[in-house]
Amino acid sequence: MKCPCNVCSQPIEFPENMLGDAVQCPHCSANTQLFDPAPQEAAPQKPIQFLDAATEGGGHSVAPVAERIIQNVETVVVGKRHQIMLTLVALFSEGHALLEDVPGVAKTMLARSLSQSVGGTFKRVQCTPDLLPTDISGASIFNPKTTEFEFRKGPLFAQFVLADEINRATPRAQAALLEAMAESQVSVDGVVHKLDRPFYIIATQNPVDHEGTFPLPEAQLDRFLVRLSLGYPTPEEESAMIEKLQLGHPVETLQPVVAVEDIVRCQEEVRQVRVHERVRDYVVQIITGTREHEAIILGGSPRATLALTRAAQAYAAINGAAYVMPDDVKAIAPAVLPHRLIVRPESRLRKVTPEDVTSEIIRGTKVPVMPDRL
Repeated sequence: MKCPCNVCSQPIEFPENMLGDAVQCPHCSANTQLFDPAPQEAAPQKPIQFLDAATEGGGHSVAPVAERIIQNVETVVVGKRHQIMLTLVALFSEGHALLEDVPGVAKTMLARSLSQSVGGTFKRVQCTPDLLPTDISGASIFNPKTTEFEFRKGPLFAQFVLADEINRATPRAQAALLEAMAESQVSVDGVVHKLDRPFYIIATQNPVDHEGTFPLPEAQLDRFLVRLSLGYPTPEEESAMIEKLQLGHPVETLQPVVAVEDIVRCQEEVRQVRVHERVRDYVVQIITGTREHEAIILGGSPRATLALTRAAQAYAAINGAAYVMPDDVKAIAPAVLPHRLIVRPESRLRKVTPEDVTSEIIRGTKVPVMPDRL
C-alpha cells in the first residue's frame, strides 16, 4: 500500500498490516501516520438536537447549552466544574484559554473532552523545539502533476485546536498562532485564509519545568482571554477517578452533545447580554487600578477592558442572566487579568504576585449600586 506523508506529501510504501502505525517518513524524517488513502463513506451521524431555552424553562438559551456540555465533560474530568465553566466562558466569548498547571492534572483531557462534546473538527499540535510555523498553519506544496503549488492546510484549520505544551515551541512557532488568535485568519504566501467558526485554541503549559522551554511573551499572553489552573483533586474525587478509569478511559466513548451551530449561536447571544453603564464604569475602574498600582509596571490594556467585559457577559449568560452584574465581573476577573499584568522586580522580591494585586484592586474598588430595573 501507499499513502502520502502528512508533512511533505511524498508517497510512503508499507505493508497492509502496518496500517494506522506511526512511522518516520523516509523523505523528510517527520513523524507521520500510515493511512488508507482510498476514500471511505462516512457513517451517518445522528443529528444533534439543540437545547431550546423554552423547553428547559430558562430565559436564555446559552445556559442550557453550557450545562449540557459541562455535564458531559464532568464524566471525564471529575470535580472541576468551575474550571470547565471558565473554558466555556472563553469559548462563548470568542476567545482562547491557557491551561497552566503541573503535569498529570488532566489539562489535555479537559481540552479533548470539551472538543468532543461539540460536533466540530479537532486537531492537536504537540509543541516541540523543532516545530516550524508551517507545521501549524500549513504550506504550499508543489504538485508535479499540475506543475502548480497547492496549499496544504495545517492543524490550525480546525475549529478546536489543542496546542499542547505551548511553551516548548520556539518563539517563531508561537508567533504562527498570533494572527489566528486575534483575527481568525491565516496568511500564507500573501493569501489570507479565513478560519471556520467557532475557532478555539486551548493551550497547555507546565510552569514548573523550565528546561528547554520558551516562556510566552506578554503580547501572546494577552491574546488568551482566560488563564486557569486545575489543581489537584480532593481524595474523594481521586477515588472516583480511579473507579471511572478501571475498565477504560471515559474520553474514548465521549459523544458530542451540541452542534457547532449551537456554539456560534451562543457566541452571538453573549454579545446581546446587557451591560449597564454602571457596570461599564466598574470595569474601567478596575483596569485603571491595575495601571496605577504601585506594584505594577504594566497594567491592563484596552484589550483587557474588552476581554473582562465580554467574559463577564459570557459568565452571566452561562448562569442564565440576560444582563451583567458587578458580581459577574468580580467572579471572572481572577481568570482574565493576572496574566496581563507585569509586576515590578522589587515587588516580585517581596513575593507580590499578579493574583495578589488583582484581588487587592477588586477589594478596593467600590461596587456600584444597581438600579431595581435593568
